[in-house]
Amino acid sequence: MPDWSGLLEHHGHRPYPLPERAWHMTMSWLDLLFAHWSFAPETVAALLPPGLELDTFDGRAWLGVVPFRMQDVGPRGLNWLPSVSAFPELNVRTYVIADDRPGVWFFSLDAASRVAVRGARIGFNLPYYDAQMRCELGADGWIDYRSERTHDGAPAGVFAGRYRGVGEPYVAATGTLEHWLTERYCLYAQDRSGRIRRGEIHHRQWPLRRAEAEIETCTVSDGWQLPLPERPPEQLHFVAQIDVVGWLLDPAADAPPT
Repeated sequence: MPDWSGLLEHHGHRPYPLPERAWHMTMSWLDLLFAHWSFAPETVAALLPPGLELDTFDGRAWLGVVPFRMQDVGPRGLNWLPSVSAFPELNVRTYVIADDRPGVWFFSLDAASRVAVRGARIGFNLPYYDAQMRCELGADGWIDYRSERTHDGAPAGVFAGRYRGVGEPYVAATGTLEHWLTERYCLYAQDRSGRIRRGEIHHRQWPLRRAEAEIETCTVSDGWQLPLPERPPEQLHFVAQIDVVGWLLDPAADAPPT
C-alpha cells in the first residue's frame, strides 16, 4: 500500500505550494501512455469555457490521449471497494491556465466503472462517460488496450492499440515540452452554474519512460471537432505507476461571476 501522506514530504518540484487543508482522495495510475498531438491554438481555444485561458508551448496547443488503469481509487480510507476502486480509464485532455496556475482541461474521461462515472460527474462536475474497456499485459511488456464509449447521449469514441515503455525511467527537465505536458498539479472543471472550479492533486515527479505505440483506431476526440491527424503522435511517454492524492474542488479566482 502506498504511503499516501508521505507523498506530501516531496513537494519541491511543484510550481506552487501544496494546499494547506487536508487531502481527501487517493488513486494510483498504472500502465499509462501519454500520446500527444499539437494543434493550432485557435482550434482548441474555441472549445474552452469562459474563465480559462489556453496554455501553449512554442505557439502550439496540445491534445493528449491518455489510456491507463486505476487502482486504490476512493475517499481517504475507503479506496478498496470492488468495481469502484480499480478500473481502466482513458482521458482526452488539453492544457489551460487560470490564476497563473497551469492545469488540465478534460474533454472526456472514459471509465469502465458505472459507479465511479456517476460519482465523478455529480461530485466533481467532470465529463466522465461509461465505456467498455480492456487493459491487458501482453508479451514483451506490451499493454493491449481497447475502449469504446457507450454512455447514453455521448459522442462515439474508440481507442484500440497497444503500447509499452522503452528504456529507463527519468525525470523531465524543466523548460522542456515533456515537462510542460506532464508536470501539472491541478485540473479545471465547470460546474452546473457555469463557474470554473479547480481540483488540486499531488504526486512525485513523473517517472517517465520513452514509449512506442501501435494505434489501430483513435476516434475518442472526434466528438469535440478535434479529429487526430493521420500522422503518429508527436510525443509518446509511458509511466508504470504513480501514486496520487487529491483535494475537493474550489472556485478558481479568475472564474467569471454567475
